[in-house]
Amino acid sequence: MRALVKDVENIKLGIIGMTEGNGHPYSWSAMFNKYDKQAMTKECPFAGIPVYLNKENYDSIGIDGAHVTHVFCDDRKDAEHVAKLSLIPNVVDRPEDMIGKIDAVIIATDIGSEHVRRAQPFIEAGLPIFIDKPLCDNQQDLEFFRKAVEAGAPIISSSSMRYCKEIAPYFHGNYREIGELRFAAMTMPKKWSTYGIHALEAIYALTGGGYQSIRNTVTGERNLVHLKHRNNFDVVISSCRDIMYNPTIMLCGTQGALEIKLKDSYSSFRNQLVAFVDYLKTGVRPMPFAETEELMKMVIGGLESRENNGQEIWL
Repeated sequence: MRALVKDVENIKLGIIGMTEGNGHPYSWSAMFNKYDKQAMTKECPFAGIPVYLNKENYDSIGIDGAHVTHVFCDDRKDAEHVAKLSLIPNVVDRPEDMIGKIDAVIIATDIGSEHVRRAQPFIEAGLPIFIDKPLCDNQQDLEFFRKAVEAGAPIISSSSMRYCKEIAPYFHGNYREIGELRFAAMTMPKKWSTYGIHALEAIYALTGGGYQSIRNTVTGERNLVHLKHRNNFDVVISSCRDIMYNPTIMLCGTQGALEIKLKDSYSSFRNQLVAFVDYLKTGVRPMPFAETEELMKMVIGGLESRENNGQEIWL
């Protein structure tokens, strides 16, 4: 494999945002560039972002060899504010205006149905792309991305939950002390279409692939999702708009149980961005695209089941 960028010591990134409730252009850009501490603390419209940024040693913030140099938001005023707080030198009026000035792009929006439109100019330009979760929310768009990757487009997408430091010790079944896994559960706030992937990918990082079916029993804005795995265990995810956010994974096995509390948002986001930069420097994917494809089938299956009165959808 070889680097996807010409100068691995000076990678210029563009970032695209924002969507409702998603402040990644502020926080992710700050993780690369540092930030205006006073302005971020007082002015950031997402209260949690300065809280976790300010817990870090300011001098240690940054990701070697990469900076965000250009930003675009659908509302230019948003882009100008992100640029001010997260020290981005260039604001553009159209995403395409970044092309020729950046080495790679981060699409930091979480509405899956928009991602084909947002990604297409950069795919055509041959630029590497990181797309925030979920990559997509329908089968047609998943097929578009599958074909693009198959044709060589350097696209990756993930939830930051995959990169939680609390999950790392138990990656891919490393929890033998509980015996054979029989049940896993997690809760997640907000919408299944945008936040369900957080729970799916966190659990997937622990169990690996092989999911057979999904059923979404929904009441109002409450999604109760049941997945079956070929290795004879079940997963239940409760996705509810106004549930208290307390990311905890419960694993139950034949010889014991394990509770994993996910506490450090900063490290999970940073680890995710480092994985993208490493991909740019080496050309080695952080995980096979087949994993992303399976996860998107689970997101889409949950939506299809909901639309069909809780029908079991085979994956």
